[in-house]
Amino acid sequence: MSHCIMRKILILLSSFIVLLSAAAFSAPYFVNPGDILAVNIWNEDLLSREALVRPDGFISLPMIGEIDTTNSTPLEVSDTIAQALSEYIKDTPQVVVSVQNVAGNKIYVMGKVNRPGEYNITSDTDIIQALALAGGLNTFAAENDILILRREADGTQVSIPFEYATVKNGEEMHTNIVLHSRDIVVVP
Repeated sequence: MSHCIMRKILILLSSFIVLLSAAAFSAPYFVNPGDILAVNIWNEDLLSREALVRPDGFISLPMIGEIDTTNSTPLEVSDTIAQALSEYIKDTPQVVVSVQNVAGNKIYVMGKVNRPGEYNITSDTDIIQALALAGGLNTFAAENDILILRREADGTQVSIPFEYATVKNGEEMHTNIVLHSRDIVVVP
């Protein structure tokens, strides 16, 4: 083989390994209220459909009724639907749930930033990235008093402090955490 072909194969294999590594380390996506799910049931066209995840975390499907998607990945929702349908269908059905719209995956940035508001996020977003989405801090911001407000699964709310100045100077990088859906970044 020529060196050119060997080089192309090596580059292709390297790219493939990098993609596999990135996929292995990415966090799973959890279904959020406001997301639109495509529920496809093999050989059951009448049961396949899109479903909006309600604010309470449930979707409604024919025959089985309410399905709770709270703290579930699309694969876990698929398994729950297949199990519920197996009571009505002879063989356990093949169910695939895919996220059609991540409208429920939102963060909020408020306070002394240039563009406060609600932001849809489609990938892991840390605090610095959220502040960049909001146009950065304004001149009156208390950069070392930033808080992240997070609602836990049990309904309690926690407050996570963030000191922008230390991260800006390349220190305490571990405090630049990845935000969760529905987190609120408060800049006093």
